[in-house]
Amino acid sequence: MEEETFFVGQEFPDVKAFRNAIKEAAIAQHFELRIIKSDLIRYFAKCAAEACPWRIRAVKLPNAPTFAIRSLEGKHTCGRNAHNGHHQASIDWIVSFIEQRLRDNINYKPKDILHDIHQQYGITIPYKQAWRAKERGLAAIYGSSEEGYCLLPSYCEEIKKTNPGSIAEVFTTGPDHRFQRLFVSFYSSIYGFLNGCLPVIGLGGIHLKSKYLGTLLSATSFDAEGGLFPLAFGVVDEENDESWMWFLSELHKALEMNTQNMPQLTFISDTQKGIADAVRRKFPNSVHDICIRHLSESIGKEFKNPRLVHLLWKAAQATTTIGFKEKMAEIEEVSLDAAKWLQQFHPSRWAFVYFEGTHYGHFSSNIEEFNKWILEARELPIIQVIERIHGKLMTEFEERRKQSNSWFSLLAPSAENYILEAISRASTYQVLRSDQVEFEVLSADRSDIVNIGTHCCSCREWQLYGLPCSHAVAALISCQKDVYAFTEKCFTAASYRETYAGEIYPIEAKPRWVKTEEAAMTDDDDNRVFVRPPKIRRLPGRPEKKRVCVEDINPGKHTVRCSLCNQTGHYKTTCKERF
Repeated sequence: MEEETFFVGQEFPDVKAFRNAIKEAAIAQHFELRIIKSDLIRYFAKCAAEACPWRIRAVKLPNAPTFAIRSLEGKHTCGRNAHNGHHQASIDWIVSFIEQRLRDNINYKPKDILHDIHQQYGITIPYKQAWRAKERGLAAIYGSSEEGYCLLPSYCEEIKKTNPGSIAEVFTTGPDHRFQRLFVSFYSSIYGFLNGCLPVIGLGGIHLKSKYLGTLLSATSFDAEGGLFPLAFGVVDEENDESWMWFLSELHKALEMNTQNMPQLTFISDTQKGIADAVRRKFPNSVHDICIRHLSESIGKEFKNPRLVHLLWKAAQATTTIGFKEKMAEIEEVSLDAAKWLQQFHPSRWAFVYFEGTHYGHFSSNIEEFNKWILEARELPIIQVIERIHGKLMTEFEERRKQSNSWFSLLAPSAENYILEAISRASTYQVLRSDQVEFEVLSADRSDIVNIGTHCCSCREWQLYGLPCSHAVAALISCQKDVYAFTEKCFTAASYRETYAGEIYPIEAKPRWVKTEEAAMTDDDDNRVFVRPPKIRRLPGRPEKKRVCVEDINPGKHTVRCSLCNQTGHYKTTCKERF
């Protein structure tokens, strides 16, 4: 790009194309322009360096928009500095440079813009200019945040029109109709959950990063293969106890209007008290437990001890009260404060041995997986976030529906494999029958009591997973019962197909229903309400980042300490003072 590419007689489609070309050449060849005359019919400029003789003149051809170069004088004699900025590298020029990159990657960062421009043109631009260009570029491609809120009512109506039975409602506050909340649940999602999914719902939220912030709340479930199944989602201006109460109220109404018998549900969420209160009030017959992954991450952050995380998982997964108490005692030995901190959460909400509801093998919510769906879209206007979820739902429903058509087993593949493994292990057990429903099953190292009437085993695996454990399988086979008849219906291949039986229909393109914000705000001819953005908005400028301590990332080798002699290098089980 060091050689000049212009010549006398060269033509351009119009004046805009010529201006872009001369600007591109000036930036690429590192000379500044001084524009002497520029209008719709002529353009005259020269090099800004005083002693440089280079100049160019172009004019519009008669009876056509075409622009042609009429004269091109001199060669550049100015010194060029590749390390300085450039006056022609305006925000608009940067936007045109990054537009395709932004379309390909929403998370194209300002520092990447700086790097790519310097690599291609050899100039350095300010970080703030790159940041503003990205903001303007996103608005040019996806629309402004203000327009997104204004179009919400129209978009919700389009969802209900194209996907009959779906719920899409926007709620405002104040006389100026500021956005407050949005709730969306597609009919196919509601139908699939009620007729095929596991009756387990994960609750969680993810903070949005658009101009007006907000939080995306979600309710997700699991299909028979353990796959993520989004049931409903909403956007609130602020996440608090009130917003969770509202979200679960809307979720209850959505389920209630589509079934006569509300299923026995198990909710899994983080430790927020607001969620627990909302579940208790809106779903009084359900069970609400704490996500084990979230609880382990919380204790790790609170006490900065990886051993506590390990012991918490061991305590949670203990299948006997004795085993649970042993692990809790070890937690107390490592940190008395951690043991006291853990007491605020009743074991029935996070420990397997005390669980009251059936978890069907899921003890952590799948909110993190759902959040990945919209992770890249968090900076976009609210409608783009919804469209990202809608598009992903369409793809997943179609792919999983096709996948299940190739199954020939009675159960979904993962459940089928689980039963086959249980049957294999059961062949080595000895079964003693007590009565019509109760059995004692003897294995090499233990004895378990099975009750096929209540679907219970003393190992608690049948209750936790909803599938007969190897001890139950041994008991069922001994009395010539069909093992598959004792599996939960939601694990069957038929239920999986029913989960994705409905279709998520496409929503018409934006130009078909779009009404620009400016027109909407001045339209007094009808009674439609036009939603304005919430008053809460992101502060201008680059947000501060939390600095991560290197020691937190690499904590180093863990030092073990004996609880008997208080010396390092061994545990109490191998302590010499014990003997």
